[in-house]
Amino acid sequence: MDEPWFRRVWGEATALLDRSRKFGWIDLLIIVGLAGVLFAIIHLAGEWTQEIRPTVEIDLSPWALPLYTFYSLMRGLLAYAISLLFTLLYGYWAAKDHVAERVLIPLLDILQSIPVLGFMPGLVLALVAAFPRSNVGLELAAVLMIFTGQAWNMTFSFYHSLRSVPLDQREAAQTYRFSWWQCFKWVELPFATVGLVWNSMMSMAGGWFFLMATEAFELKKKDFRLPGLGSYMKKAADAGDIAAQFWAIGAMTVMILLLDQLVWRPILVWAQKFRVEEGGHYVAMTSWFLNWLRRSRILAALHRGVRLFSAKRANRPPPSTHTDFSRFSPAVAKFSLVLLASLLAALTYGAWKLVEILQEVSVLQWAELVEAGFWTLGRVLLAVAVGTLWTLPAGLAIGLSPRLSRILQPVVQVVASFPAPMLFFLVIGLLSWAGVSLGWGSIVLMLLGTQWYILFNVIAGAMTIPADLREAARSYRITGWRRFRMLYFPAVFPYLVTGWVTATGGAWNASIVSEYVKYRGEILKTEGLGARISDATDSDQLALLAASILVMSTLVVVFNRTVWKRCYRLAEERFSLNK
Repeated sequence: MDEPWFRRVWGEATALLDRSRKFGWIDLLIIVGLAGVLFAIIHLAGEWTQEIRPTVEIDLSPWALPLYTFYSLMRGLLAYAISLLFTLLYGYWAAKDHVAERVLIPLLDILQSIPVLGFMPGLVLALVAAFPRSNVGLELAAVLMIFTGQAWNMTFSFYHSLRSVPLDQREAAQTYRFSWWQCFKWVELPFATVGLVWNSMMSMAGGWFFLMATEAFELKKKDFRLPGLGSYMKKAADAGDIAAQFWAIGAMTVMILLLDQLVWRPILVWAQKFRVEEGGHYVAMTSWFLNWLRRSRILAALHRGVRLFSAKRANRPPPSTHTDFSRFSPAVAKFSLVLLASLLAALTYGAWKLVEILQEVSVLQWAELVEAGFWTLGRVLLAVAVGTLWTLPAGLAIGLSPRLSRILQPVVQVVASFPAPMLFFLVIGLLSWAGVSLGWGSIVLMLLGTQWYILFNVIAGAMTIPADLREAARSYRITGWRRFRMLYFPAVFPYLVTGWVTATGGAWNASIVSEYVKYRGEILKTEGLGARISDATDSDQLALLAASILVMSTLVVVFNRTVWKRCYRLAEERFSLNK
C-alpha cells in the first residue's frame, strides 16, 4: 500500500529542514516578520470592530504618521486583493462567453468612467447603515472605493491577454487535452502574467490617487473621516500646514519604496519566467529581497511541500473531453447564462430607479451637462495625447533594457504611485504664478495621474517582445525608425491601446479633482463635467450628480465603442506578433 501523500510531504519537508542544524538569521527574521504581521492584523481588526465615532480627530504630529500609513496601506492591499479576484473572474468570463462579452465589456467601460465621487455617497450611506455600531461599514466603504480606482485597468489587461494567447499554445493545449483548469493555469494565466503584474502596480497607484477623498469624506454635513495618510494630508492641506504636508509626502514616499522593493520588484523578477521566448539572449532582472528569501530553509521546505502536493493532485483528474478553450463547456455556459440574466435584471432595476431620480433634472441642465462633457472630453484627449508623446519612447527604453529597468523602475513606481492630489497645492501655485488658467492647467493635473497607465502598459509590452526577433532586427541591421515601425510598435500596440483605454478612464475620473480644486480656502473651477460632479457633490444635489455621471458614462462608452474598439480590432488583426 502506498504511503499517504501528506506523510510524504511532511517527510520531505522535515528532511530538508534537517539538512541545516540550526535556523539562519533569515529564518529568524521571517518568523519575527510573520509575528509582526499577525499582531498588525489583530490591531487592525480591533480598529475595524470598535464603536463608530461621530468625528475622528487627526493628529498632525509626524509621530502619528507610521500608524496612519499602516492603516492606509492595509486598505490599499485589501482593495487590491478584491481587485485581483474581480479581474480573474470578470476578465475570464468576458473572454470566454461571447454572449456575455457584449454586456460585460460595455459595462466595464461604464464602471471605469464613474468617478469615485459617483460611487461614494450611496456606498458610504448603505454600508454605514448596514453596520451602525462599528467602523466595519465605513472601513469597507473606503476599501471598496479604493477598489474602484484599481480594478478596471487590471481587468482590461487580463481580458485582452486572454484574447491574445498565441495560436500555437492553444493548439498544444488541445493536443494534450488539457482541462479548462490546466489550460488556465499552464497557458492563459502565464501568458497574461507580465501585463497583469505591471497593471497591478499601476492599480495600486490608481488606488492612492483618491486616498484623500476616500479617507476624509463629508456628506450632508456628516463627517465620515477615517484615520489614515489621506485624512492626515487633507487636514494638513485645509489647515495650511506646509510642514505636515511634507511629512505626509515623505511618509507616502517611504511606503511606496518599501512596497516596490519588498513586493513589486520580487514579483516582477518572478514573472520573467512567463515571458514568451523562442530563443535569443535576454538579460534577466534581479531582486535582492527575492534572493534573500530564497536562502530561507523554512520557505524552501514549504515550497517543496507545495510542489509535492501539487504533483500528487495533478495525477488525479482524468483528461477533459472539452477542448474548445475559446468557449465555456455546455454546463458552465448554462450557469453563465443564468448569471448574465441575473446581472441584466439587476441593471434593469438600477436603470428604473435612476430614471426616477433623473426626473428632477431639467432640459436646460441636460444641455449644459452635455456641453460640459465635450469640454472635459477635449481635455482628456489632450492629456492622453501629451502623455503618449513621452511615455511611448520612455516605456520602450525601460522595457527593452534590463539595466534601465533596474534603475528606473523603482523611480517610476514611486512617482506613479504617489497620489497626485497631494501635490496639487504645489502645481496650482506654479500655474497661478505662471498665469495659466485652470482650463489649461487641469490638463496638467490630469496628466499627473493618468500618463502612468500608458507608461506601464508600454513597459509591459516591450518586456514581452521575444529576444530572437530583436536579435534578428540587429542581424539585418534594421535600426532607428524602421525598427520602431516594423517591430517595436506592432509588438506594443495591443498594450498601448489598453493603456489608452485605461488612461482615458483615469483622466475622466481625475477631472473631478482637476476641474474643481480647493486652494488656500478658495474654490477654483473651470467649465467641465468633472467640475459639475464635484459641485453637485458639495451642494448635495444627488439628481444632478446622477445626471452628470450618466452623461460621462455615455460619452465614455460611445467613444470606446467607436474608437478604442477599432483600435483593439486593429491590434488583433494587423499589429500582432502571434499571427
